[in-house]
Amino acid sequence: MMFLAGSMRHFCYHYLVVLSWLLFIPNSHELQAAQTQALLQLRVYLEYPSSLQIWENYNWDLCSISPSANLSIKCENNEITELKIMGEKSEKPQRFNGFAVPNQTLSMNFSIVSFLSTLTRLASLRVLSLVSLGIWGPLPDKIHHFSSLQVLDLSSNFIFGAIPPKISTMVKLHALTLDDNYLNTTMPDWFDSLSNLNILSVKSNGIKGPFPSSLCKIKTLEVISLSHNELAGELPDLGSLTGLHVLDLRENQLESELPLLPKSVVTVLLSNNSFSGEVPKQFGELDQLQHLDLSSNHLSKTPPSTLFSLPKISYLNLASNALSGALPDKLSCGSKLGFVDISSNKLSGGLPSCLANTSDGRVVRYAGNCLSVDSQNQHRGSYCRESSSGWKNLKTWKVAAAMAIIVGLVLVVMVSGVFLWKKYHSRKITGQEVLLKIVHDNSTTGVSSEILANARFISQTVKLGTQTTSTCRQFSIEELKEATKNFDLSTYIGQGQGSIGKLFKGKLENGSYAAIRSLALSKKCSIQNLRAKLDLLSKLQHPNLVSLLGHCIDGGGQEDPNSHKLHLVYEYVPNGNYRTHLSEFSVDKALKWSDRLAILIGVAKAVHFLHTGVIPGCFSNQLKTKNVLLDEHRIPKLSDYGMSIITEEIEKSEAKSEKPKPRPRTKAEDDVYNFGFILFESLVGPIACDKGETFFLNEKASFGSQDGRRKIVDPIVLTTCSQESLSIAISITTKCISPESSFRPSFEDVLWNLQYAAQVQATADADHKSD
Repeated sequence: MMFLAGSMRHFCYHYLVVLSWLLFIPNSHELQAAQTQALLQLRVYLEYPSSLQIWENYNWDLCSISPSANLSIKCENNEITELKIMGEKSEKPQRFNGFAVPNQTLSMNFSIVSFLSTLTRLASLRVLSLVSLGIWGPLPDKIHHFSSLQVLDLSSNFIFGAIPPKISTMVKLHALTLDDNYLNTTMPDWFDSLSNLNILSVKSNGIKGPFPSSLCKIKTLEVISLSHNELAGELPDLGSLTGLHVLDLRENQLESELPLLPKSVVTVLLSNNSFSGEVPKQFGELDQLQHLDLSSNHLSKTPPSTLFSLPKISYLNLASNALSGALPDKLSCGSKLGFVDISSNKLSGGLPSCLANTSDGRVVRYAGNCLSVDSQNQHRGSYCRESSSGWKNLKTWKVAAAMAIIVGLVLVVMVSGVFLWKKYHSRKITGQEVLLKIVHDNSTTGVSSEILANARFISQTVKLGTQTTSTCRQFSIEELKEATKNFDLSTYIGQGQGSIGKLFKGKLENGSYAAIRSLALSKKCSIQNLRAKLDLLSKLQHPNLVSLLGHCIDGGGQEDPNSHKLHLVYEYVPNGNYRTHLSEFSVDKALKWSDRLAILIGVAKAVHFLHTGVIPGCFSNQLKTKNVLLDEHRIPKLSDYGMSIITEEIEKSEAKSEKPKPRPRTKAEDDVYNFGFILFESLVGPIACDKGETFFLNEKASFGSQDGRRKIVDPIVLTTCSQESLSIAISITTKCISPESSFRPSFEDVLWNLQYAAQVQATADADHKSD
């Protein structure tokens, strides 16, 4: 009986435990139901984005959805702790007035306050990322109700106004990202209350005012990214940020001297500001620094030689400043230094051997200085003498200038009004004569007469004239006939781009081979204007461009006296085009991902030079994989560039008797768009050739998941790439092929991303070898 009683008590105990557990289930399910209901309500507020269509198939089990690039939900204890949604409303209007924009923002019915009120029901959220969803309106203070939030990313929406002060109470925040919005007030200065912050990124907004000094008190900060805003004033000492890895303040209006930086910093991007003074010697002690861009500022004197020899430096850009003096003859370059740009400064003396010798693949740009070298278009004469004496005797110059001003004022007082009027009148006439002289003297620089007639371009044209090399060689028609066996069919190697002209392979008198493009011209074509255009084309010299060796304008002779022929003589690149190499499937010849990146970087450098390295820039450059030629060392050389310069003149003459058709305006973005397809083809392989935007848009979604990538990306790429490097390339490809040109990146950004992807890949390859 005792045994039965004990068994009964034991049974009753277990029964009560099970019963209580069963009673607990409805409460647990009720909590889960509340969270699910909030998510479904959010979907309504977001107007049913395609990334949330999958919710229809999961009913009350949203936590079990597999994460993807567009959606991720994580749950703990029946509560949602992570919510990431990526939409497709990434296009931005050039101007945004704070109201809904059809097809770009959510509709006029959207209320950001109501949306956040529903969102705060997910009280346990630690990660919240709502990107490219068309959310618009000022960010309410109610955002601080997410007391557990550690990551907040609201990038690429239409949020305007100020960063809410109540965010300062979200002390658990590790990452705050508000990129690509329309925030347009001053940067708040309460960030030091966010003592756990690792990442602050508010790029591409309209933030004004000074750099927030409170950031200097956050010891945990690793990334500060405030580029493409309107920050002004001084930049404080950042040396106390001992954990800082990335500082990106490009495209602002900062105008102090360069600050001290912590030794932990890896990437420093300060280009396109108004920083002045010397480059601090302390920069040459940053032994973790890999990427430094100080271009387009007002920096002076000689940069520290130790900058070039930093152990990890791979990218160094000091272009377009006022740097002067001579670099040491025995300058040492770091073993990882792959790109150096010191162009458009006032540097003098010789070019150190480690910069002159590029046999190890290092790319060095130094045009527009006063160096005692014959390459890359150096300034000469008075410009260099004046710049040298001006920087060496700055104080003396100031005194002389002050004295000149005083004397000038005295003379003004002494001169009579009649004399002043006569003087002014004579100066006006003289000024007009000088202006006409400038136009006349520079008419041979290859710039069109229309551009020279515009006074805004005069100084730029003069600058171009001082930097250019001699005009390209003029070949005789007899030389070219000898080289091509009178243009025999056996020397024919293809049709010119866009059915313009024919290509022949010829052997010149010196024994070297050349590619000769022959184009027919009508007799109405102005030979004088054409020669000017050819002179401009000859000035486009870059290691990654097929060099124009010369030209020949043939009058047609007795065979056809009414027509001319233009023959363009280019260097012959023997190793085929990039598209052919992408089609190579044999293991020993196939291009690995690192090889493709190297080729893409070379092409990007060439196009960046065409856009920014000459004045005026050269656009619409026939960017296709079949126009990227590879030499015997697989160094890429872009062909068919600048043909718009020639075809414009040809078309102008052909349409002389007709009403001229308006030409589409050539823009840098057109080249960015076409380069995007070179990137796409590099990722996908030859299957992408000539299939255009429709094919890309159909396959674009495949890039968002591992399974999708396995389906679309070239197997050779998949087996030789790191995922991070691949993701960087996919991201910049997608941006380049944006249908809206204003959303496409600059070629500088394209080049930077590709170099970063190559750096990531090189690190991964090195780690793989060490394993």
